[in-house]
Amino acid sequence: MAELRYGEDPEPSDPFPAGLLYVPVRPGPSGCAARLFRTPLGDRTAVGFTSERRLTTTLGAGQAWIRLAEPALRALTAPLGVTALTVDPQFTAAAPAPVMPVPSEIPALRIA
Repeated sequence: MAELRYGEDPEPSDPFPAGLLYVPVRPGPSGCAARLFRTPLGDRTAVGFTSERRLTTTLGAGQAWIRLAEPALRALTAPLGVTALTVDPQFTAAAPAPVMPVPSEIPALRIA
């Protein structure tokens, strides 16, 4: 096994070329807009997948997507203050459901 030199081993936070990505999008007033996500620590991040299969496995078959090169995705999100790029995330949380009040907490439904 070859020994890695200091200059050859980038830090995990350093940007690295990811190539052509499948980027999740949502409809917007001017066409499609790249979806932004949150990291586990709450920071905003752009997301790209290396294959359509990985995208649909993580976000579902109904998720719209476009192909973008990694530098193009970074350039698109940089003006929004988003500098992080997550490639092939495996875990997502479901969208929050509306909280329904417990019937006993609704004044009209209280039973005396």
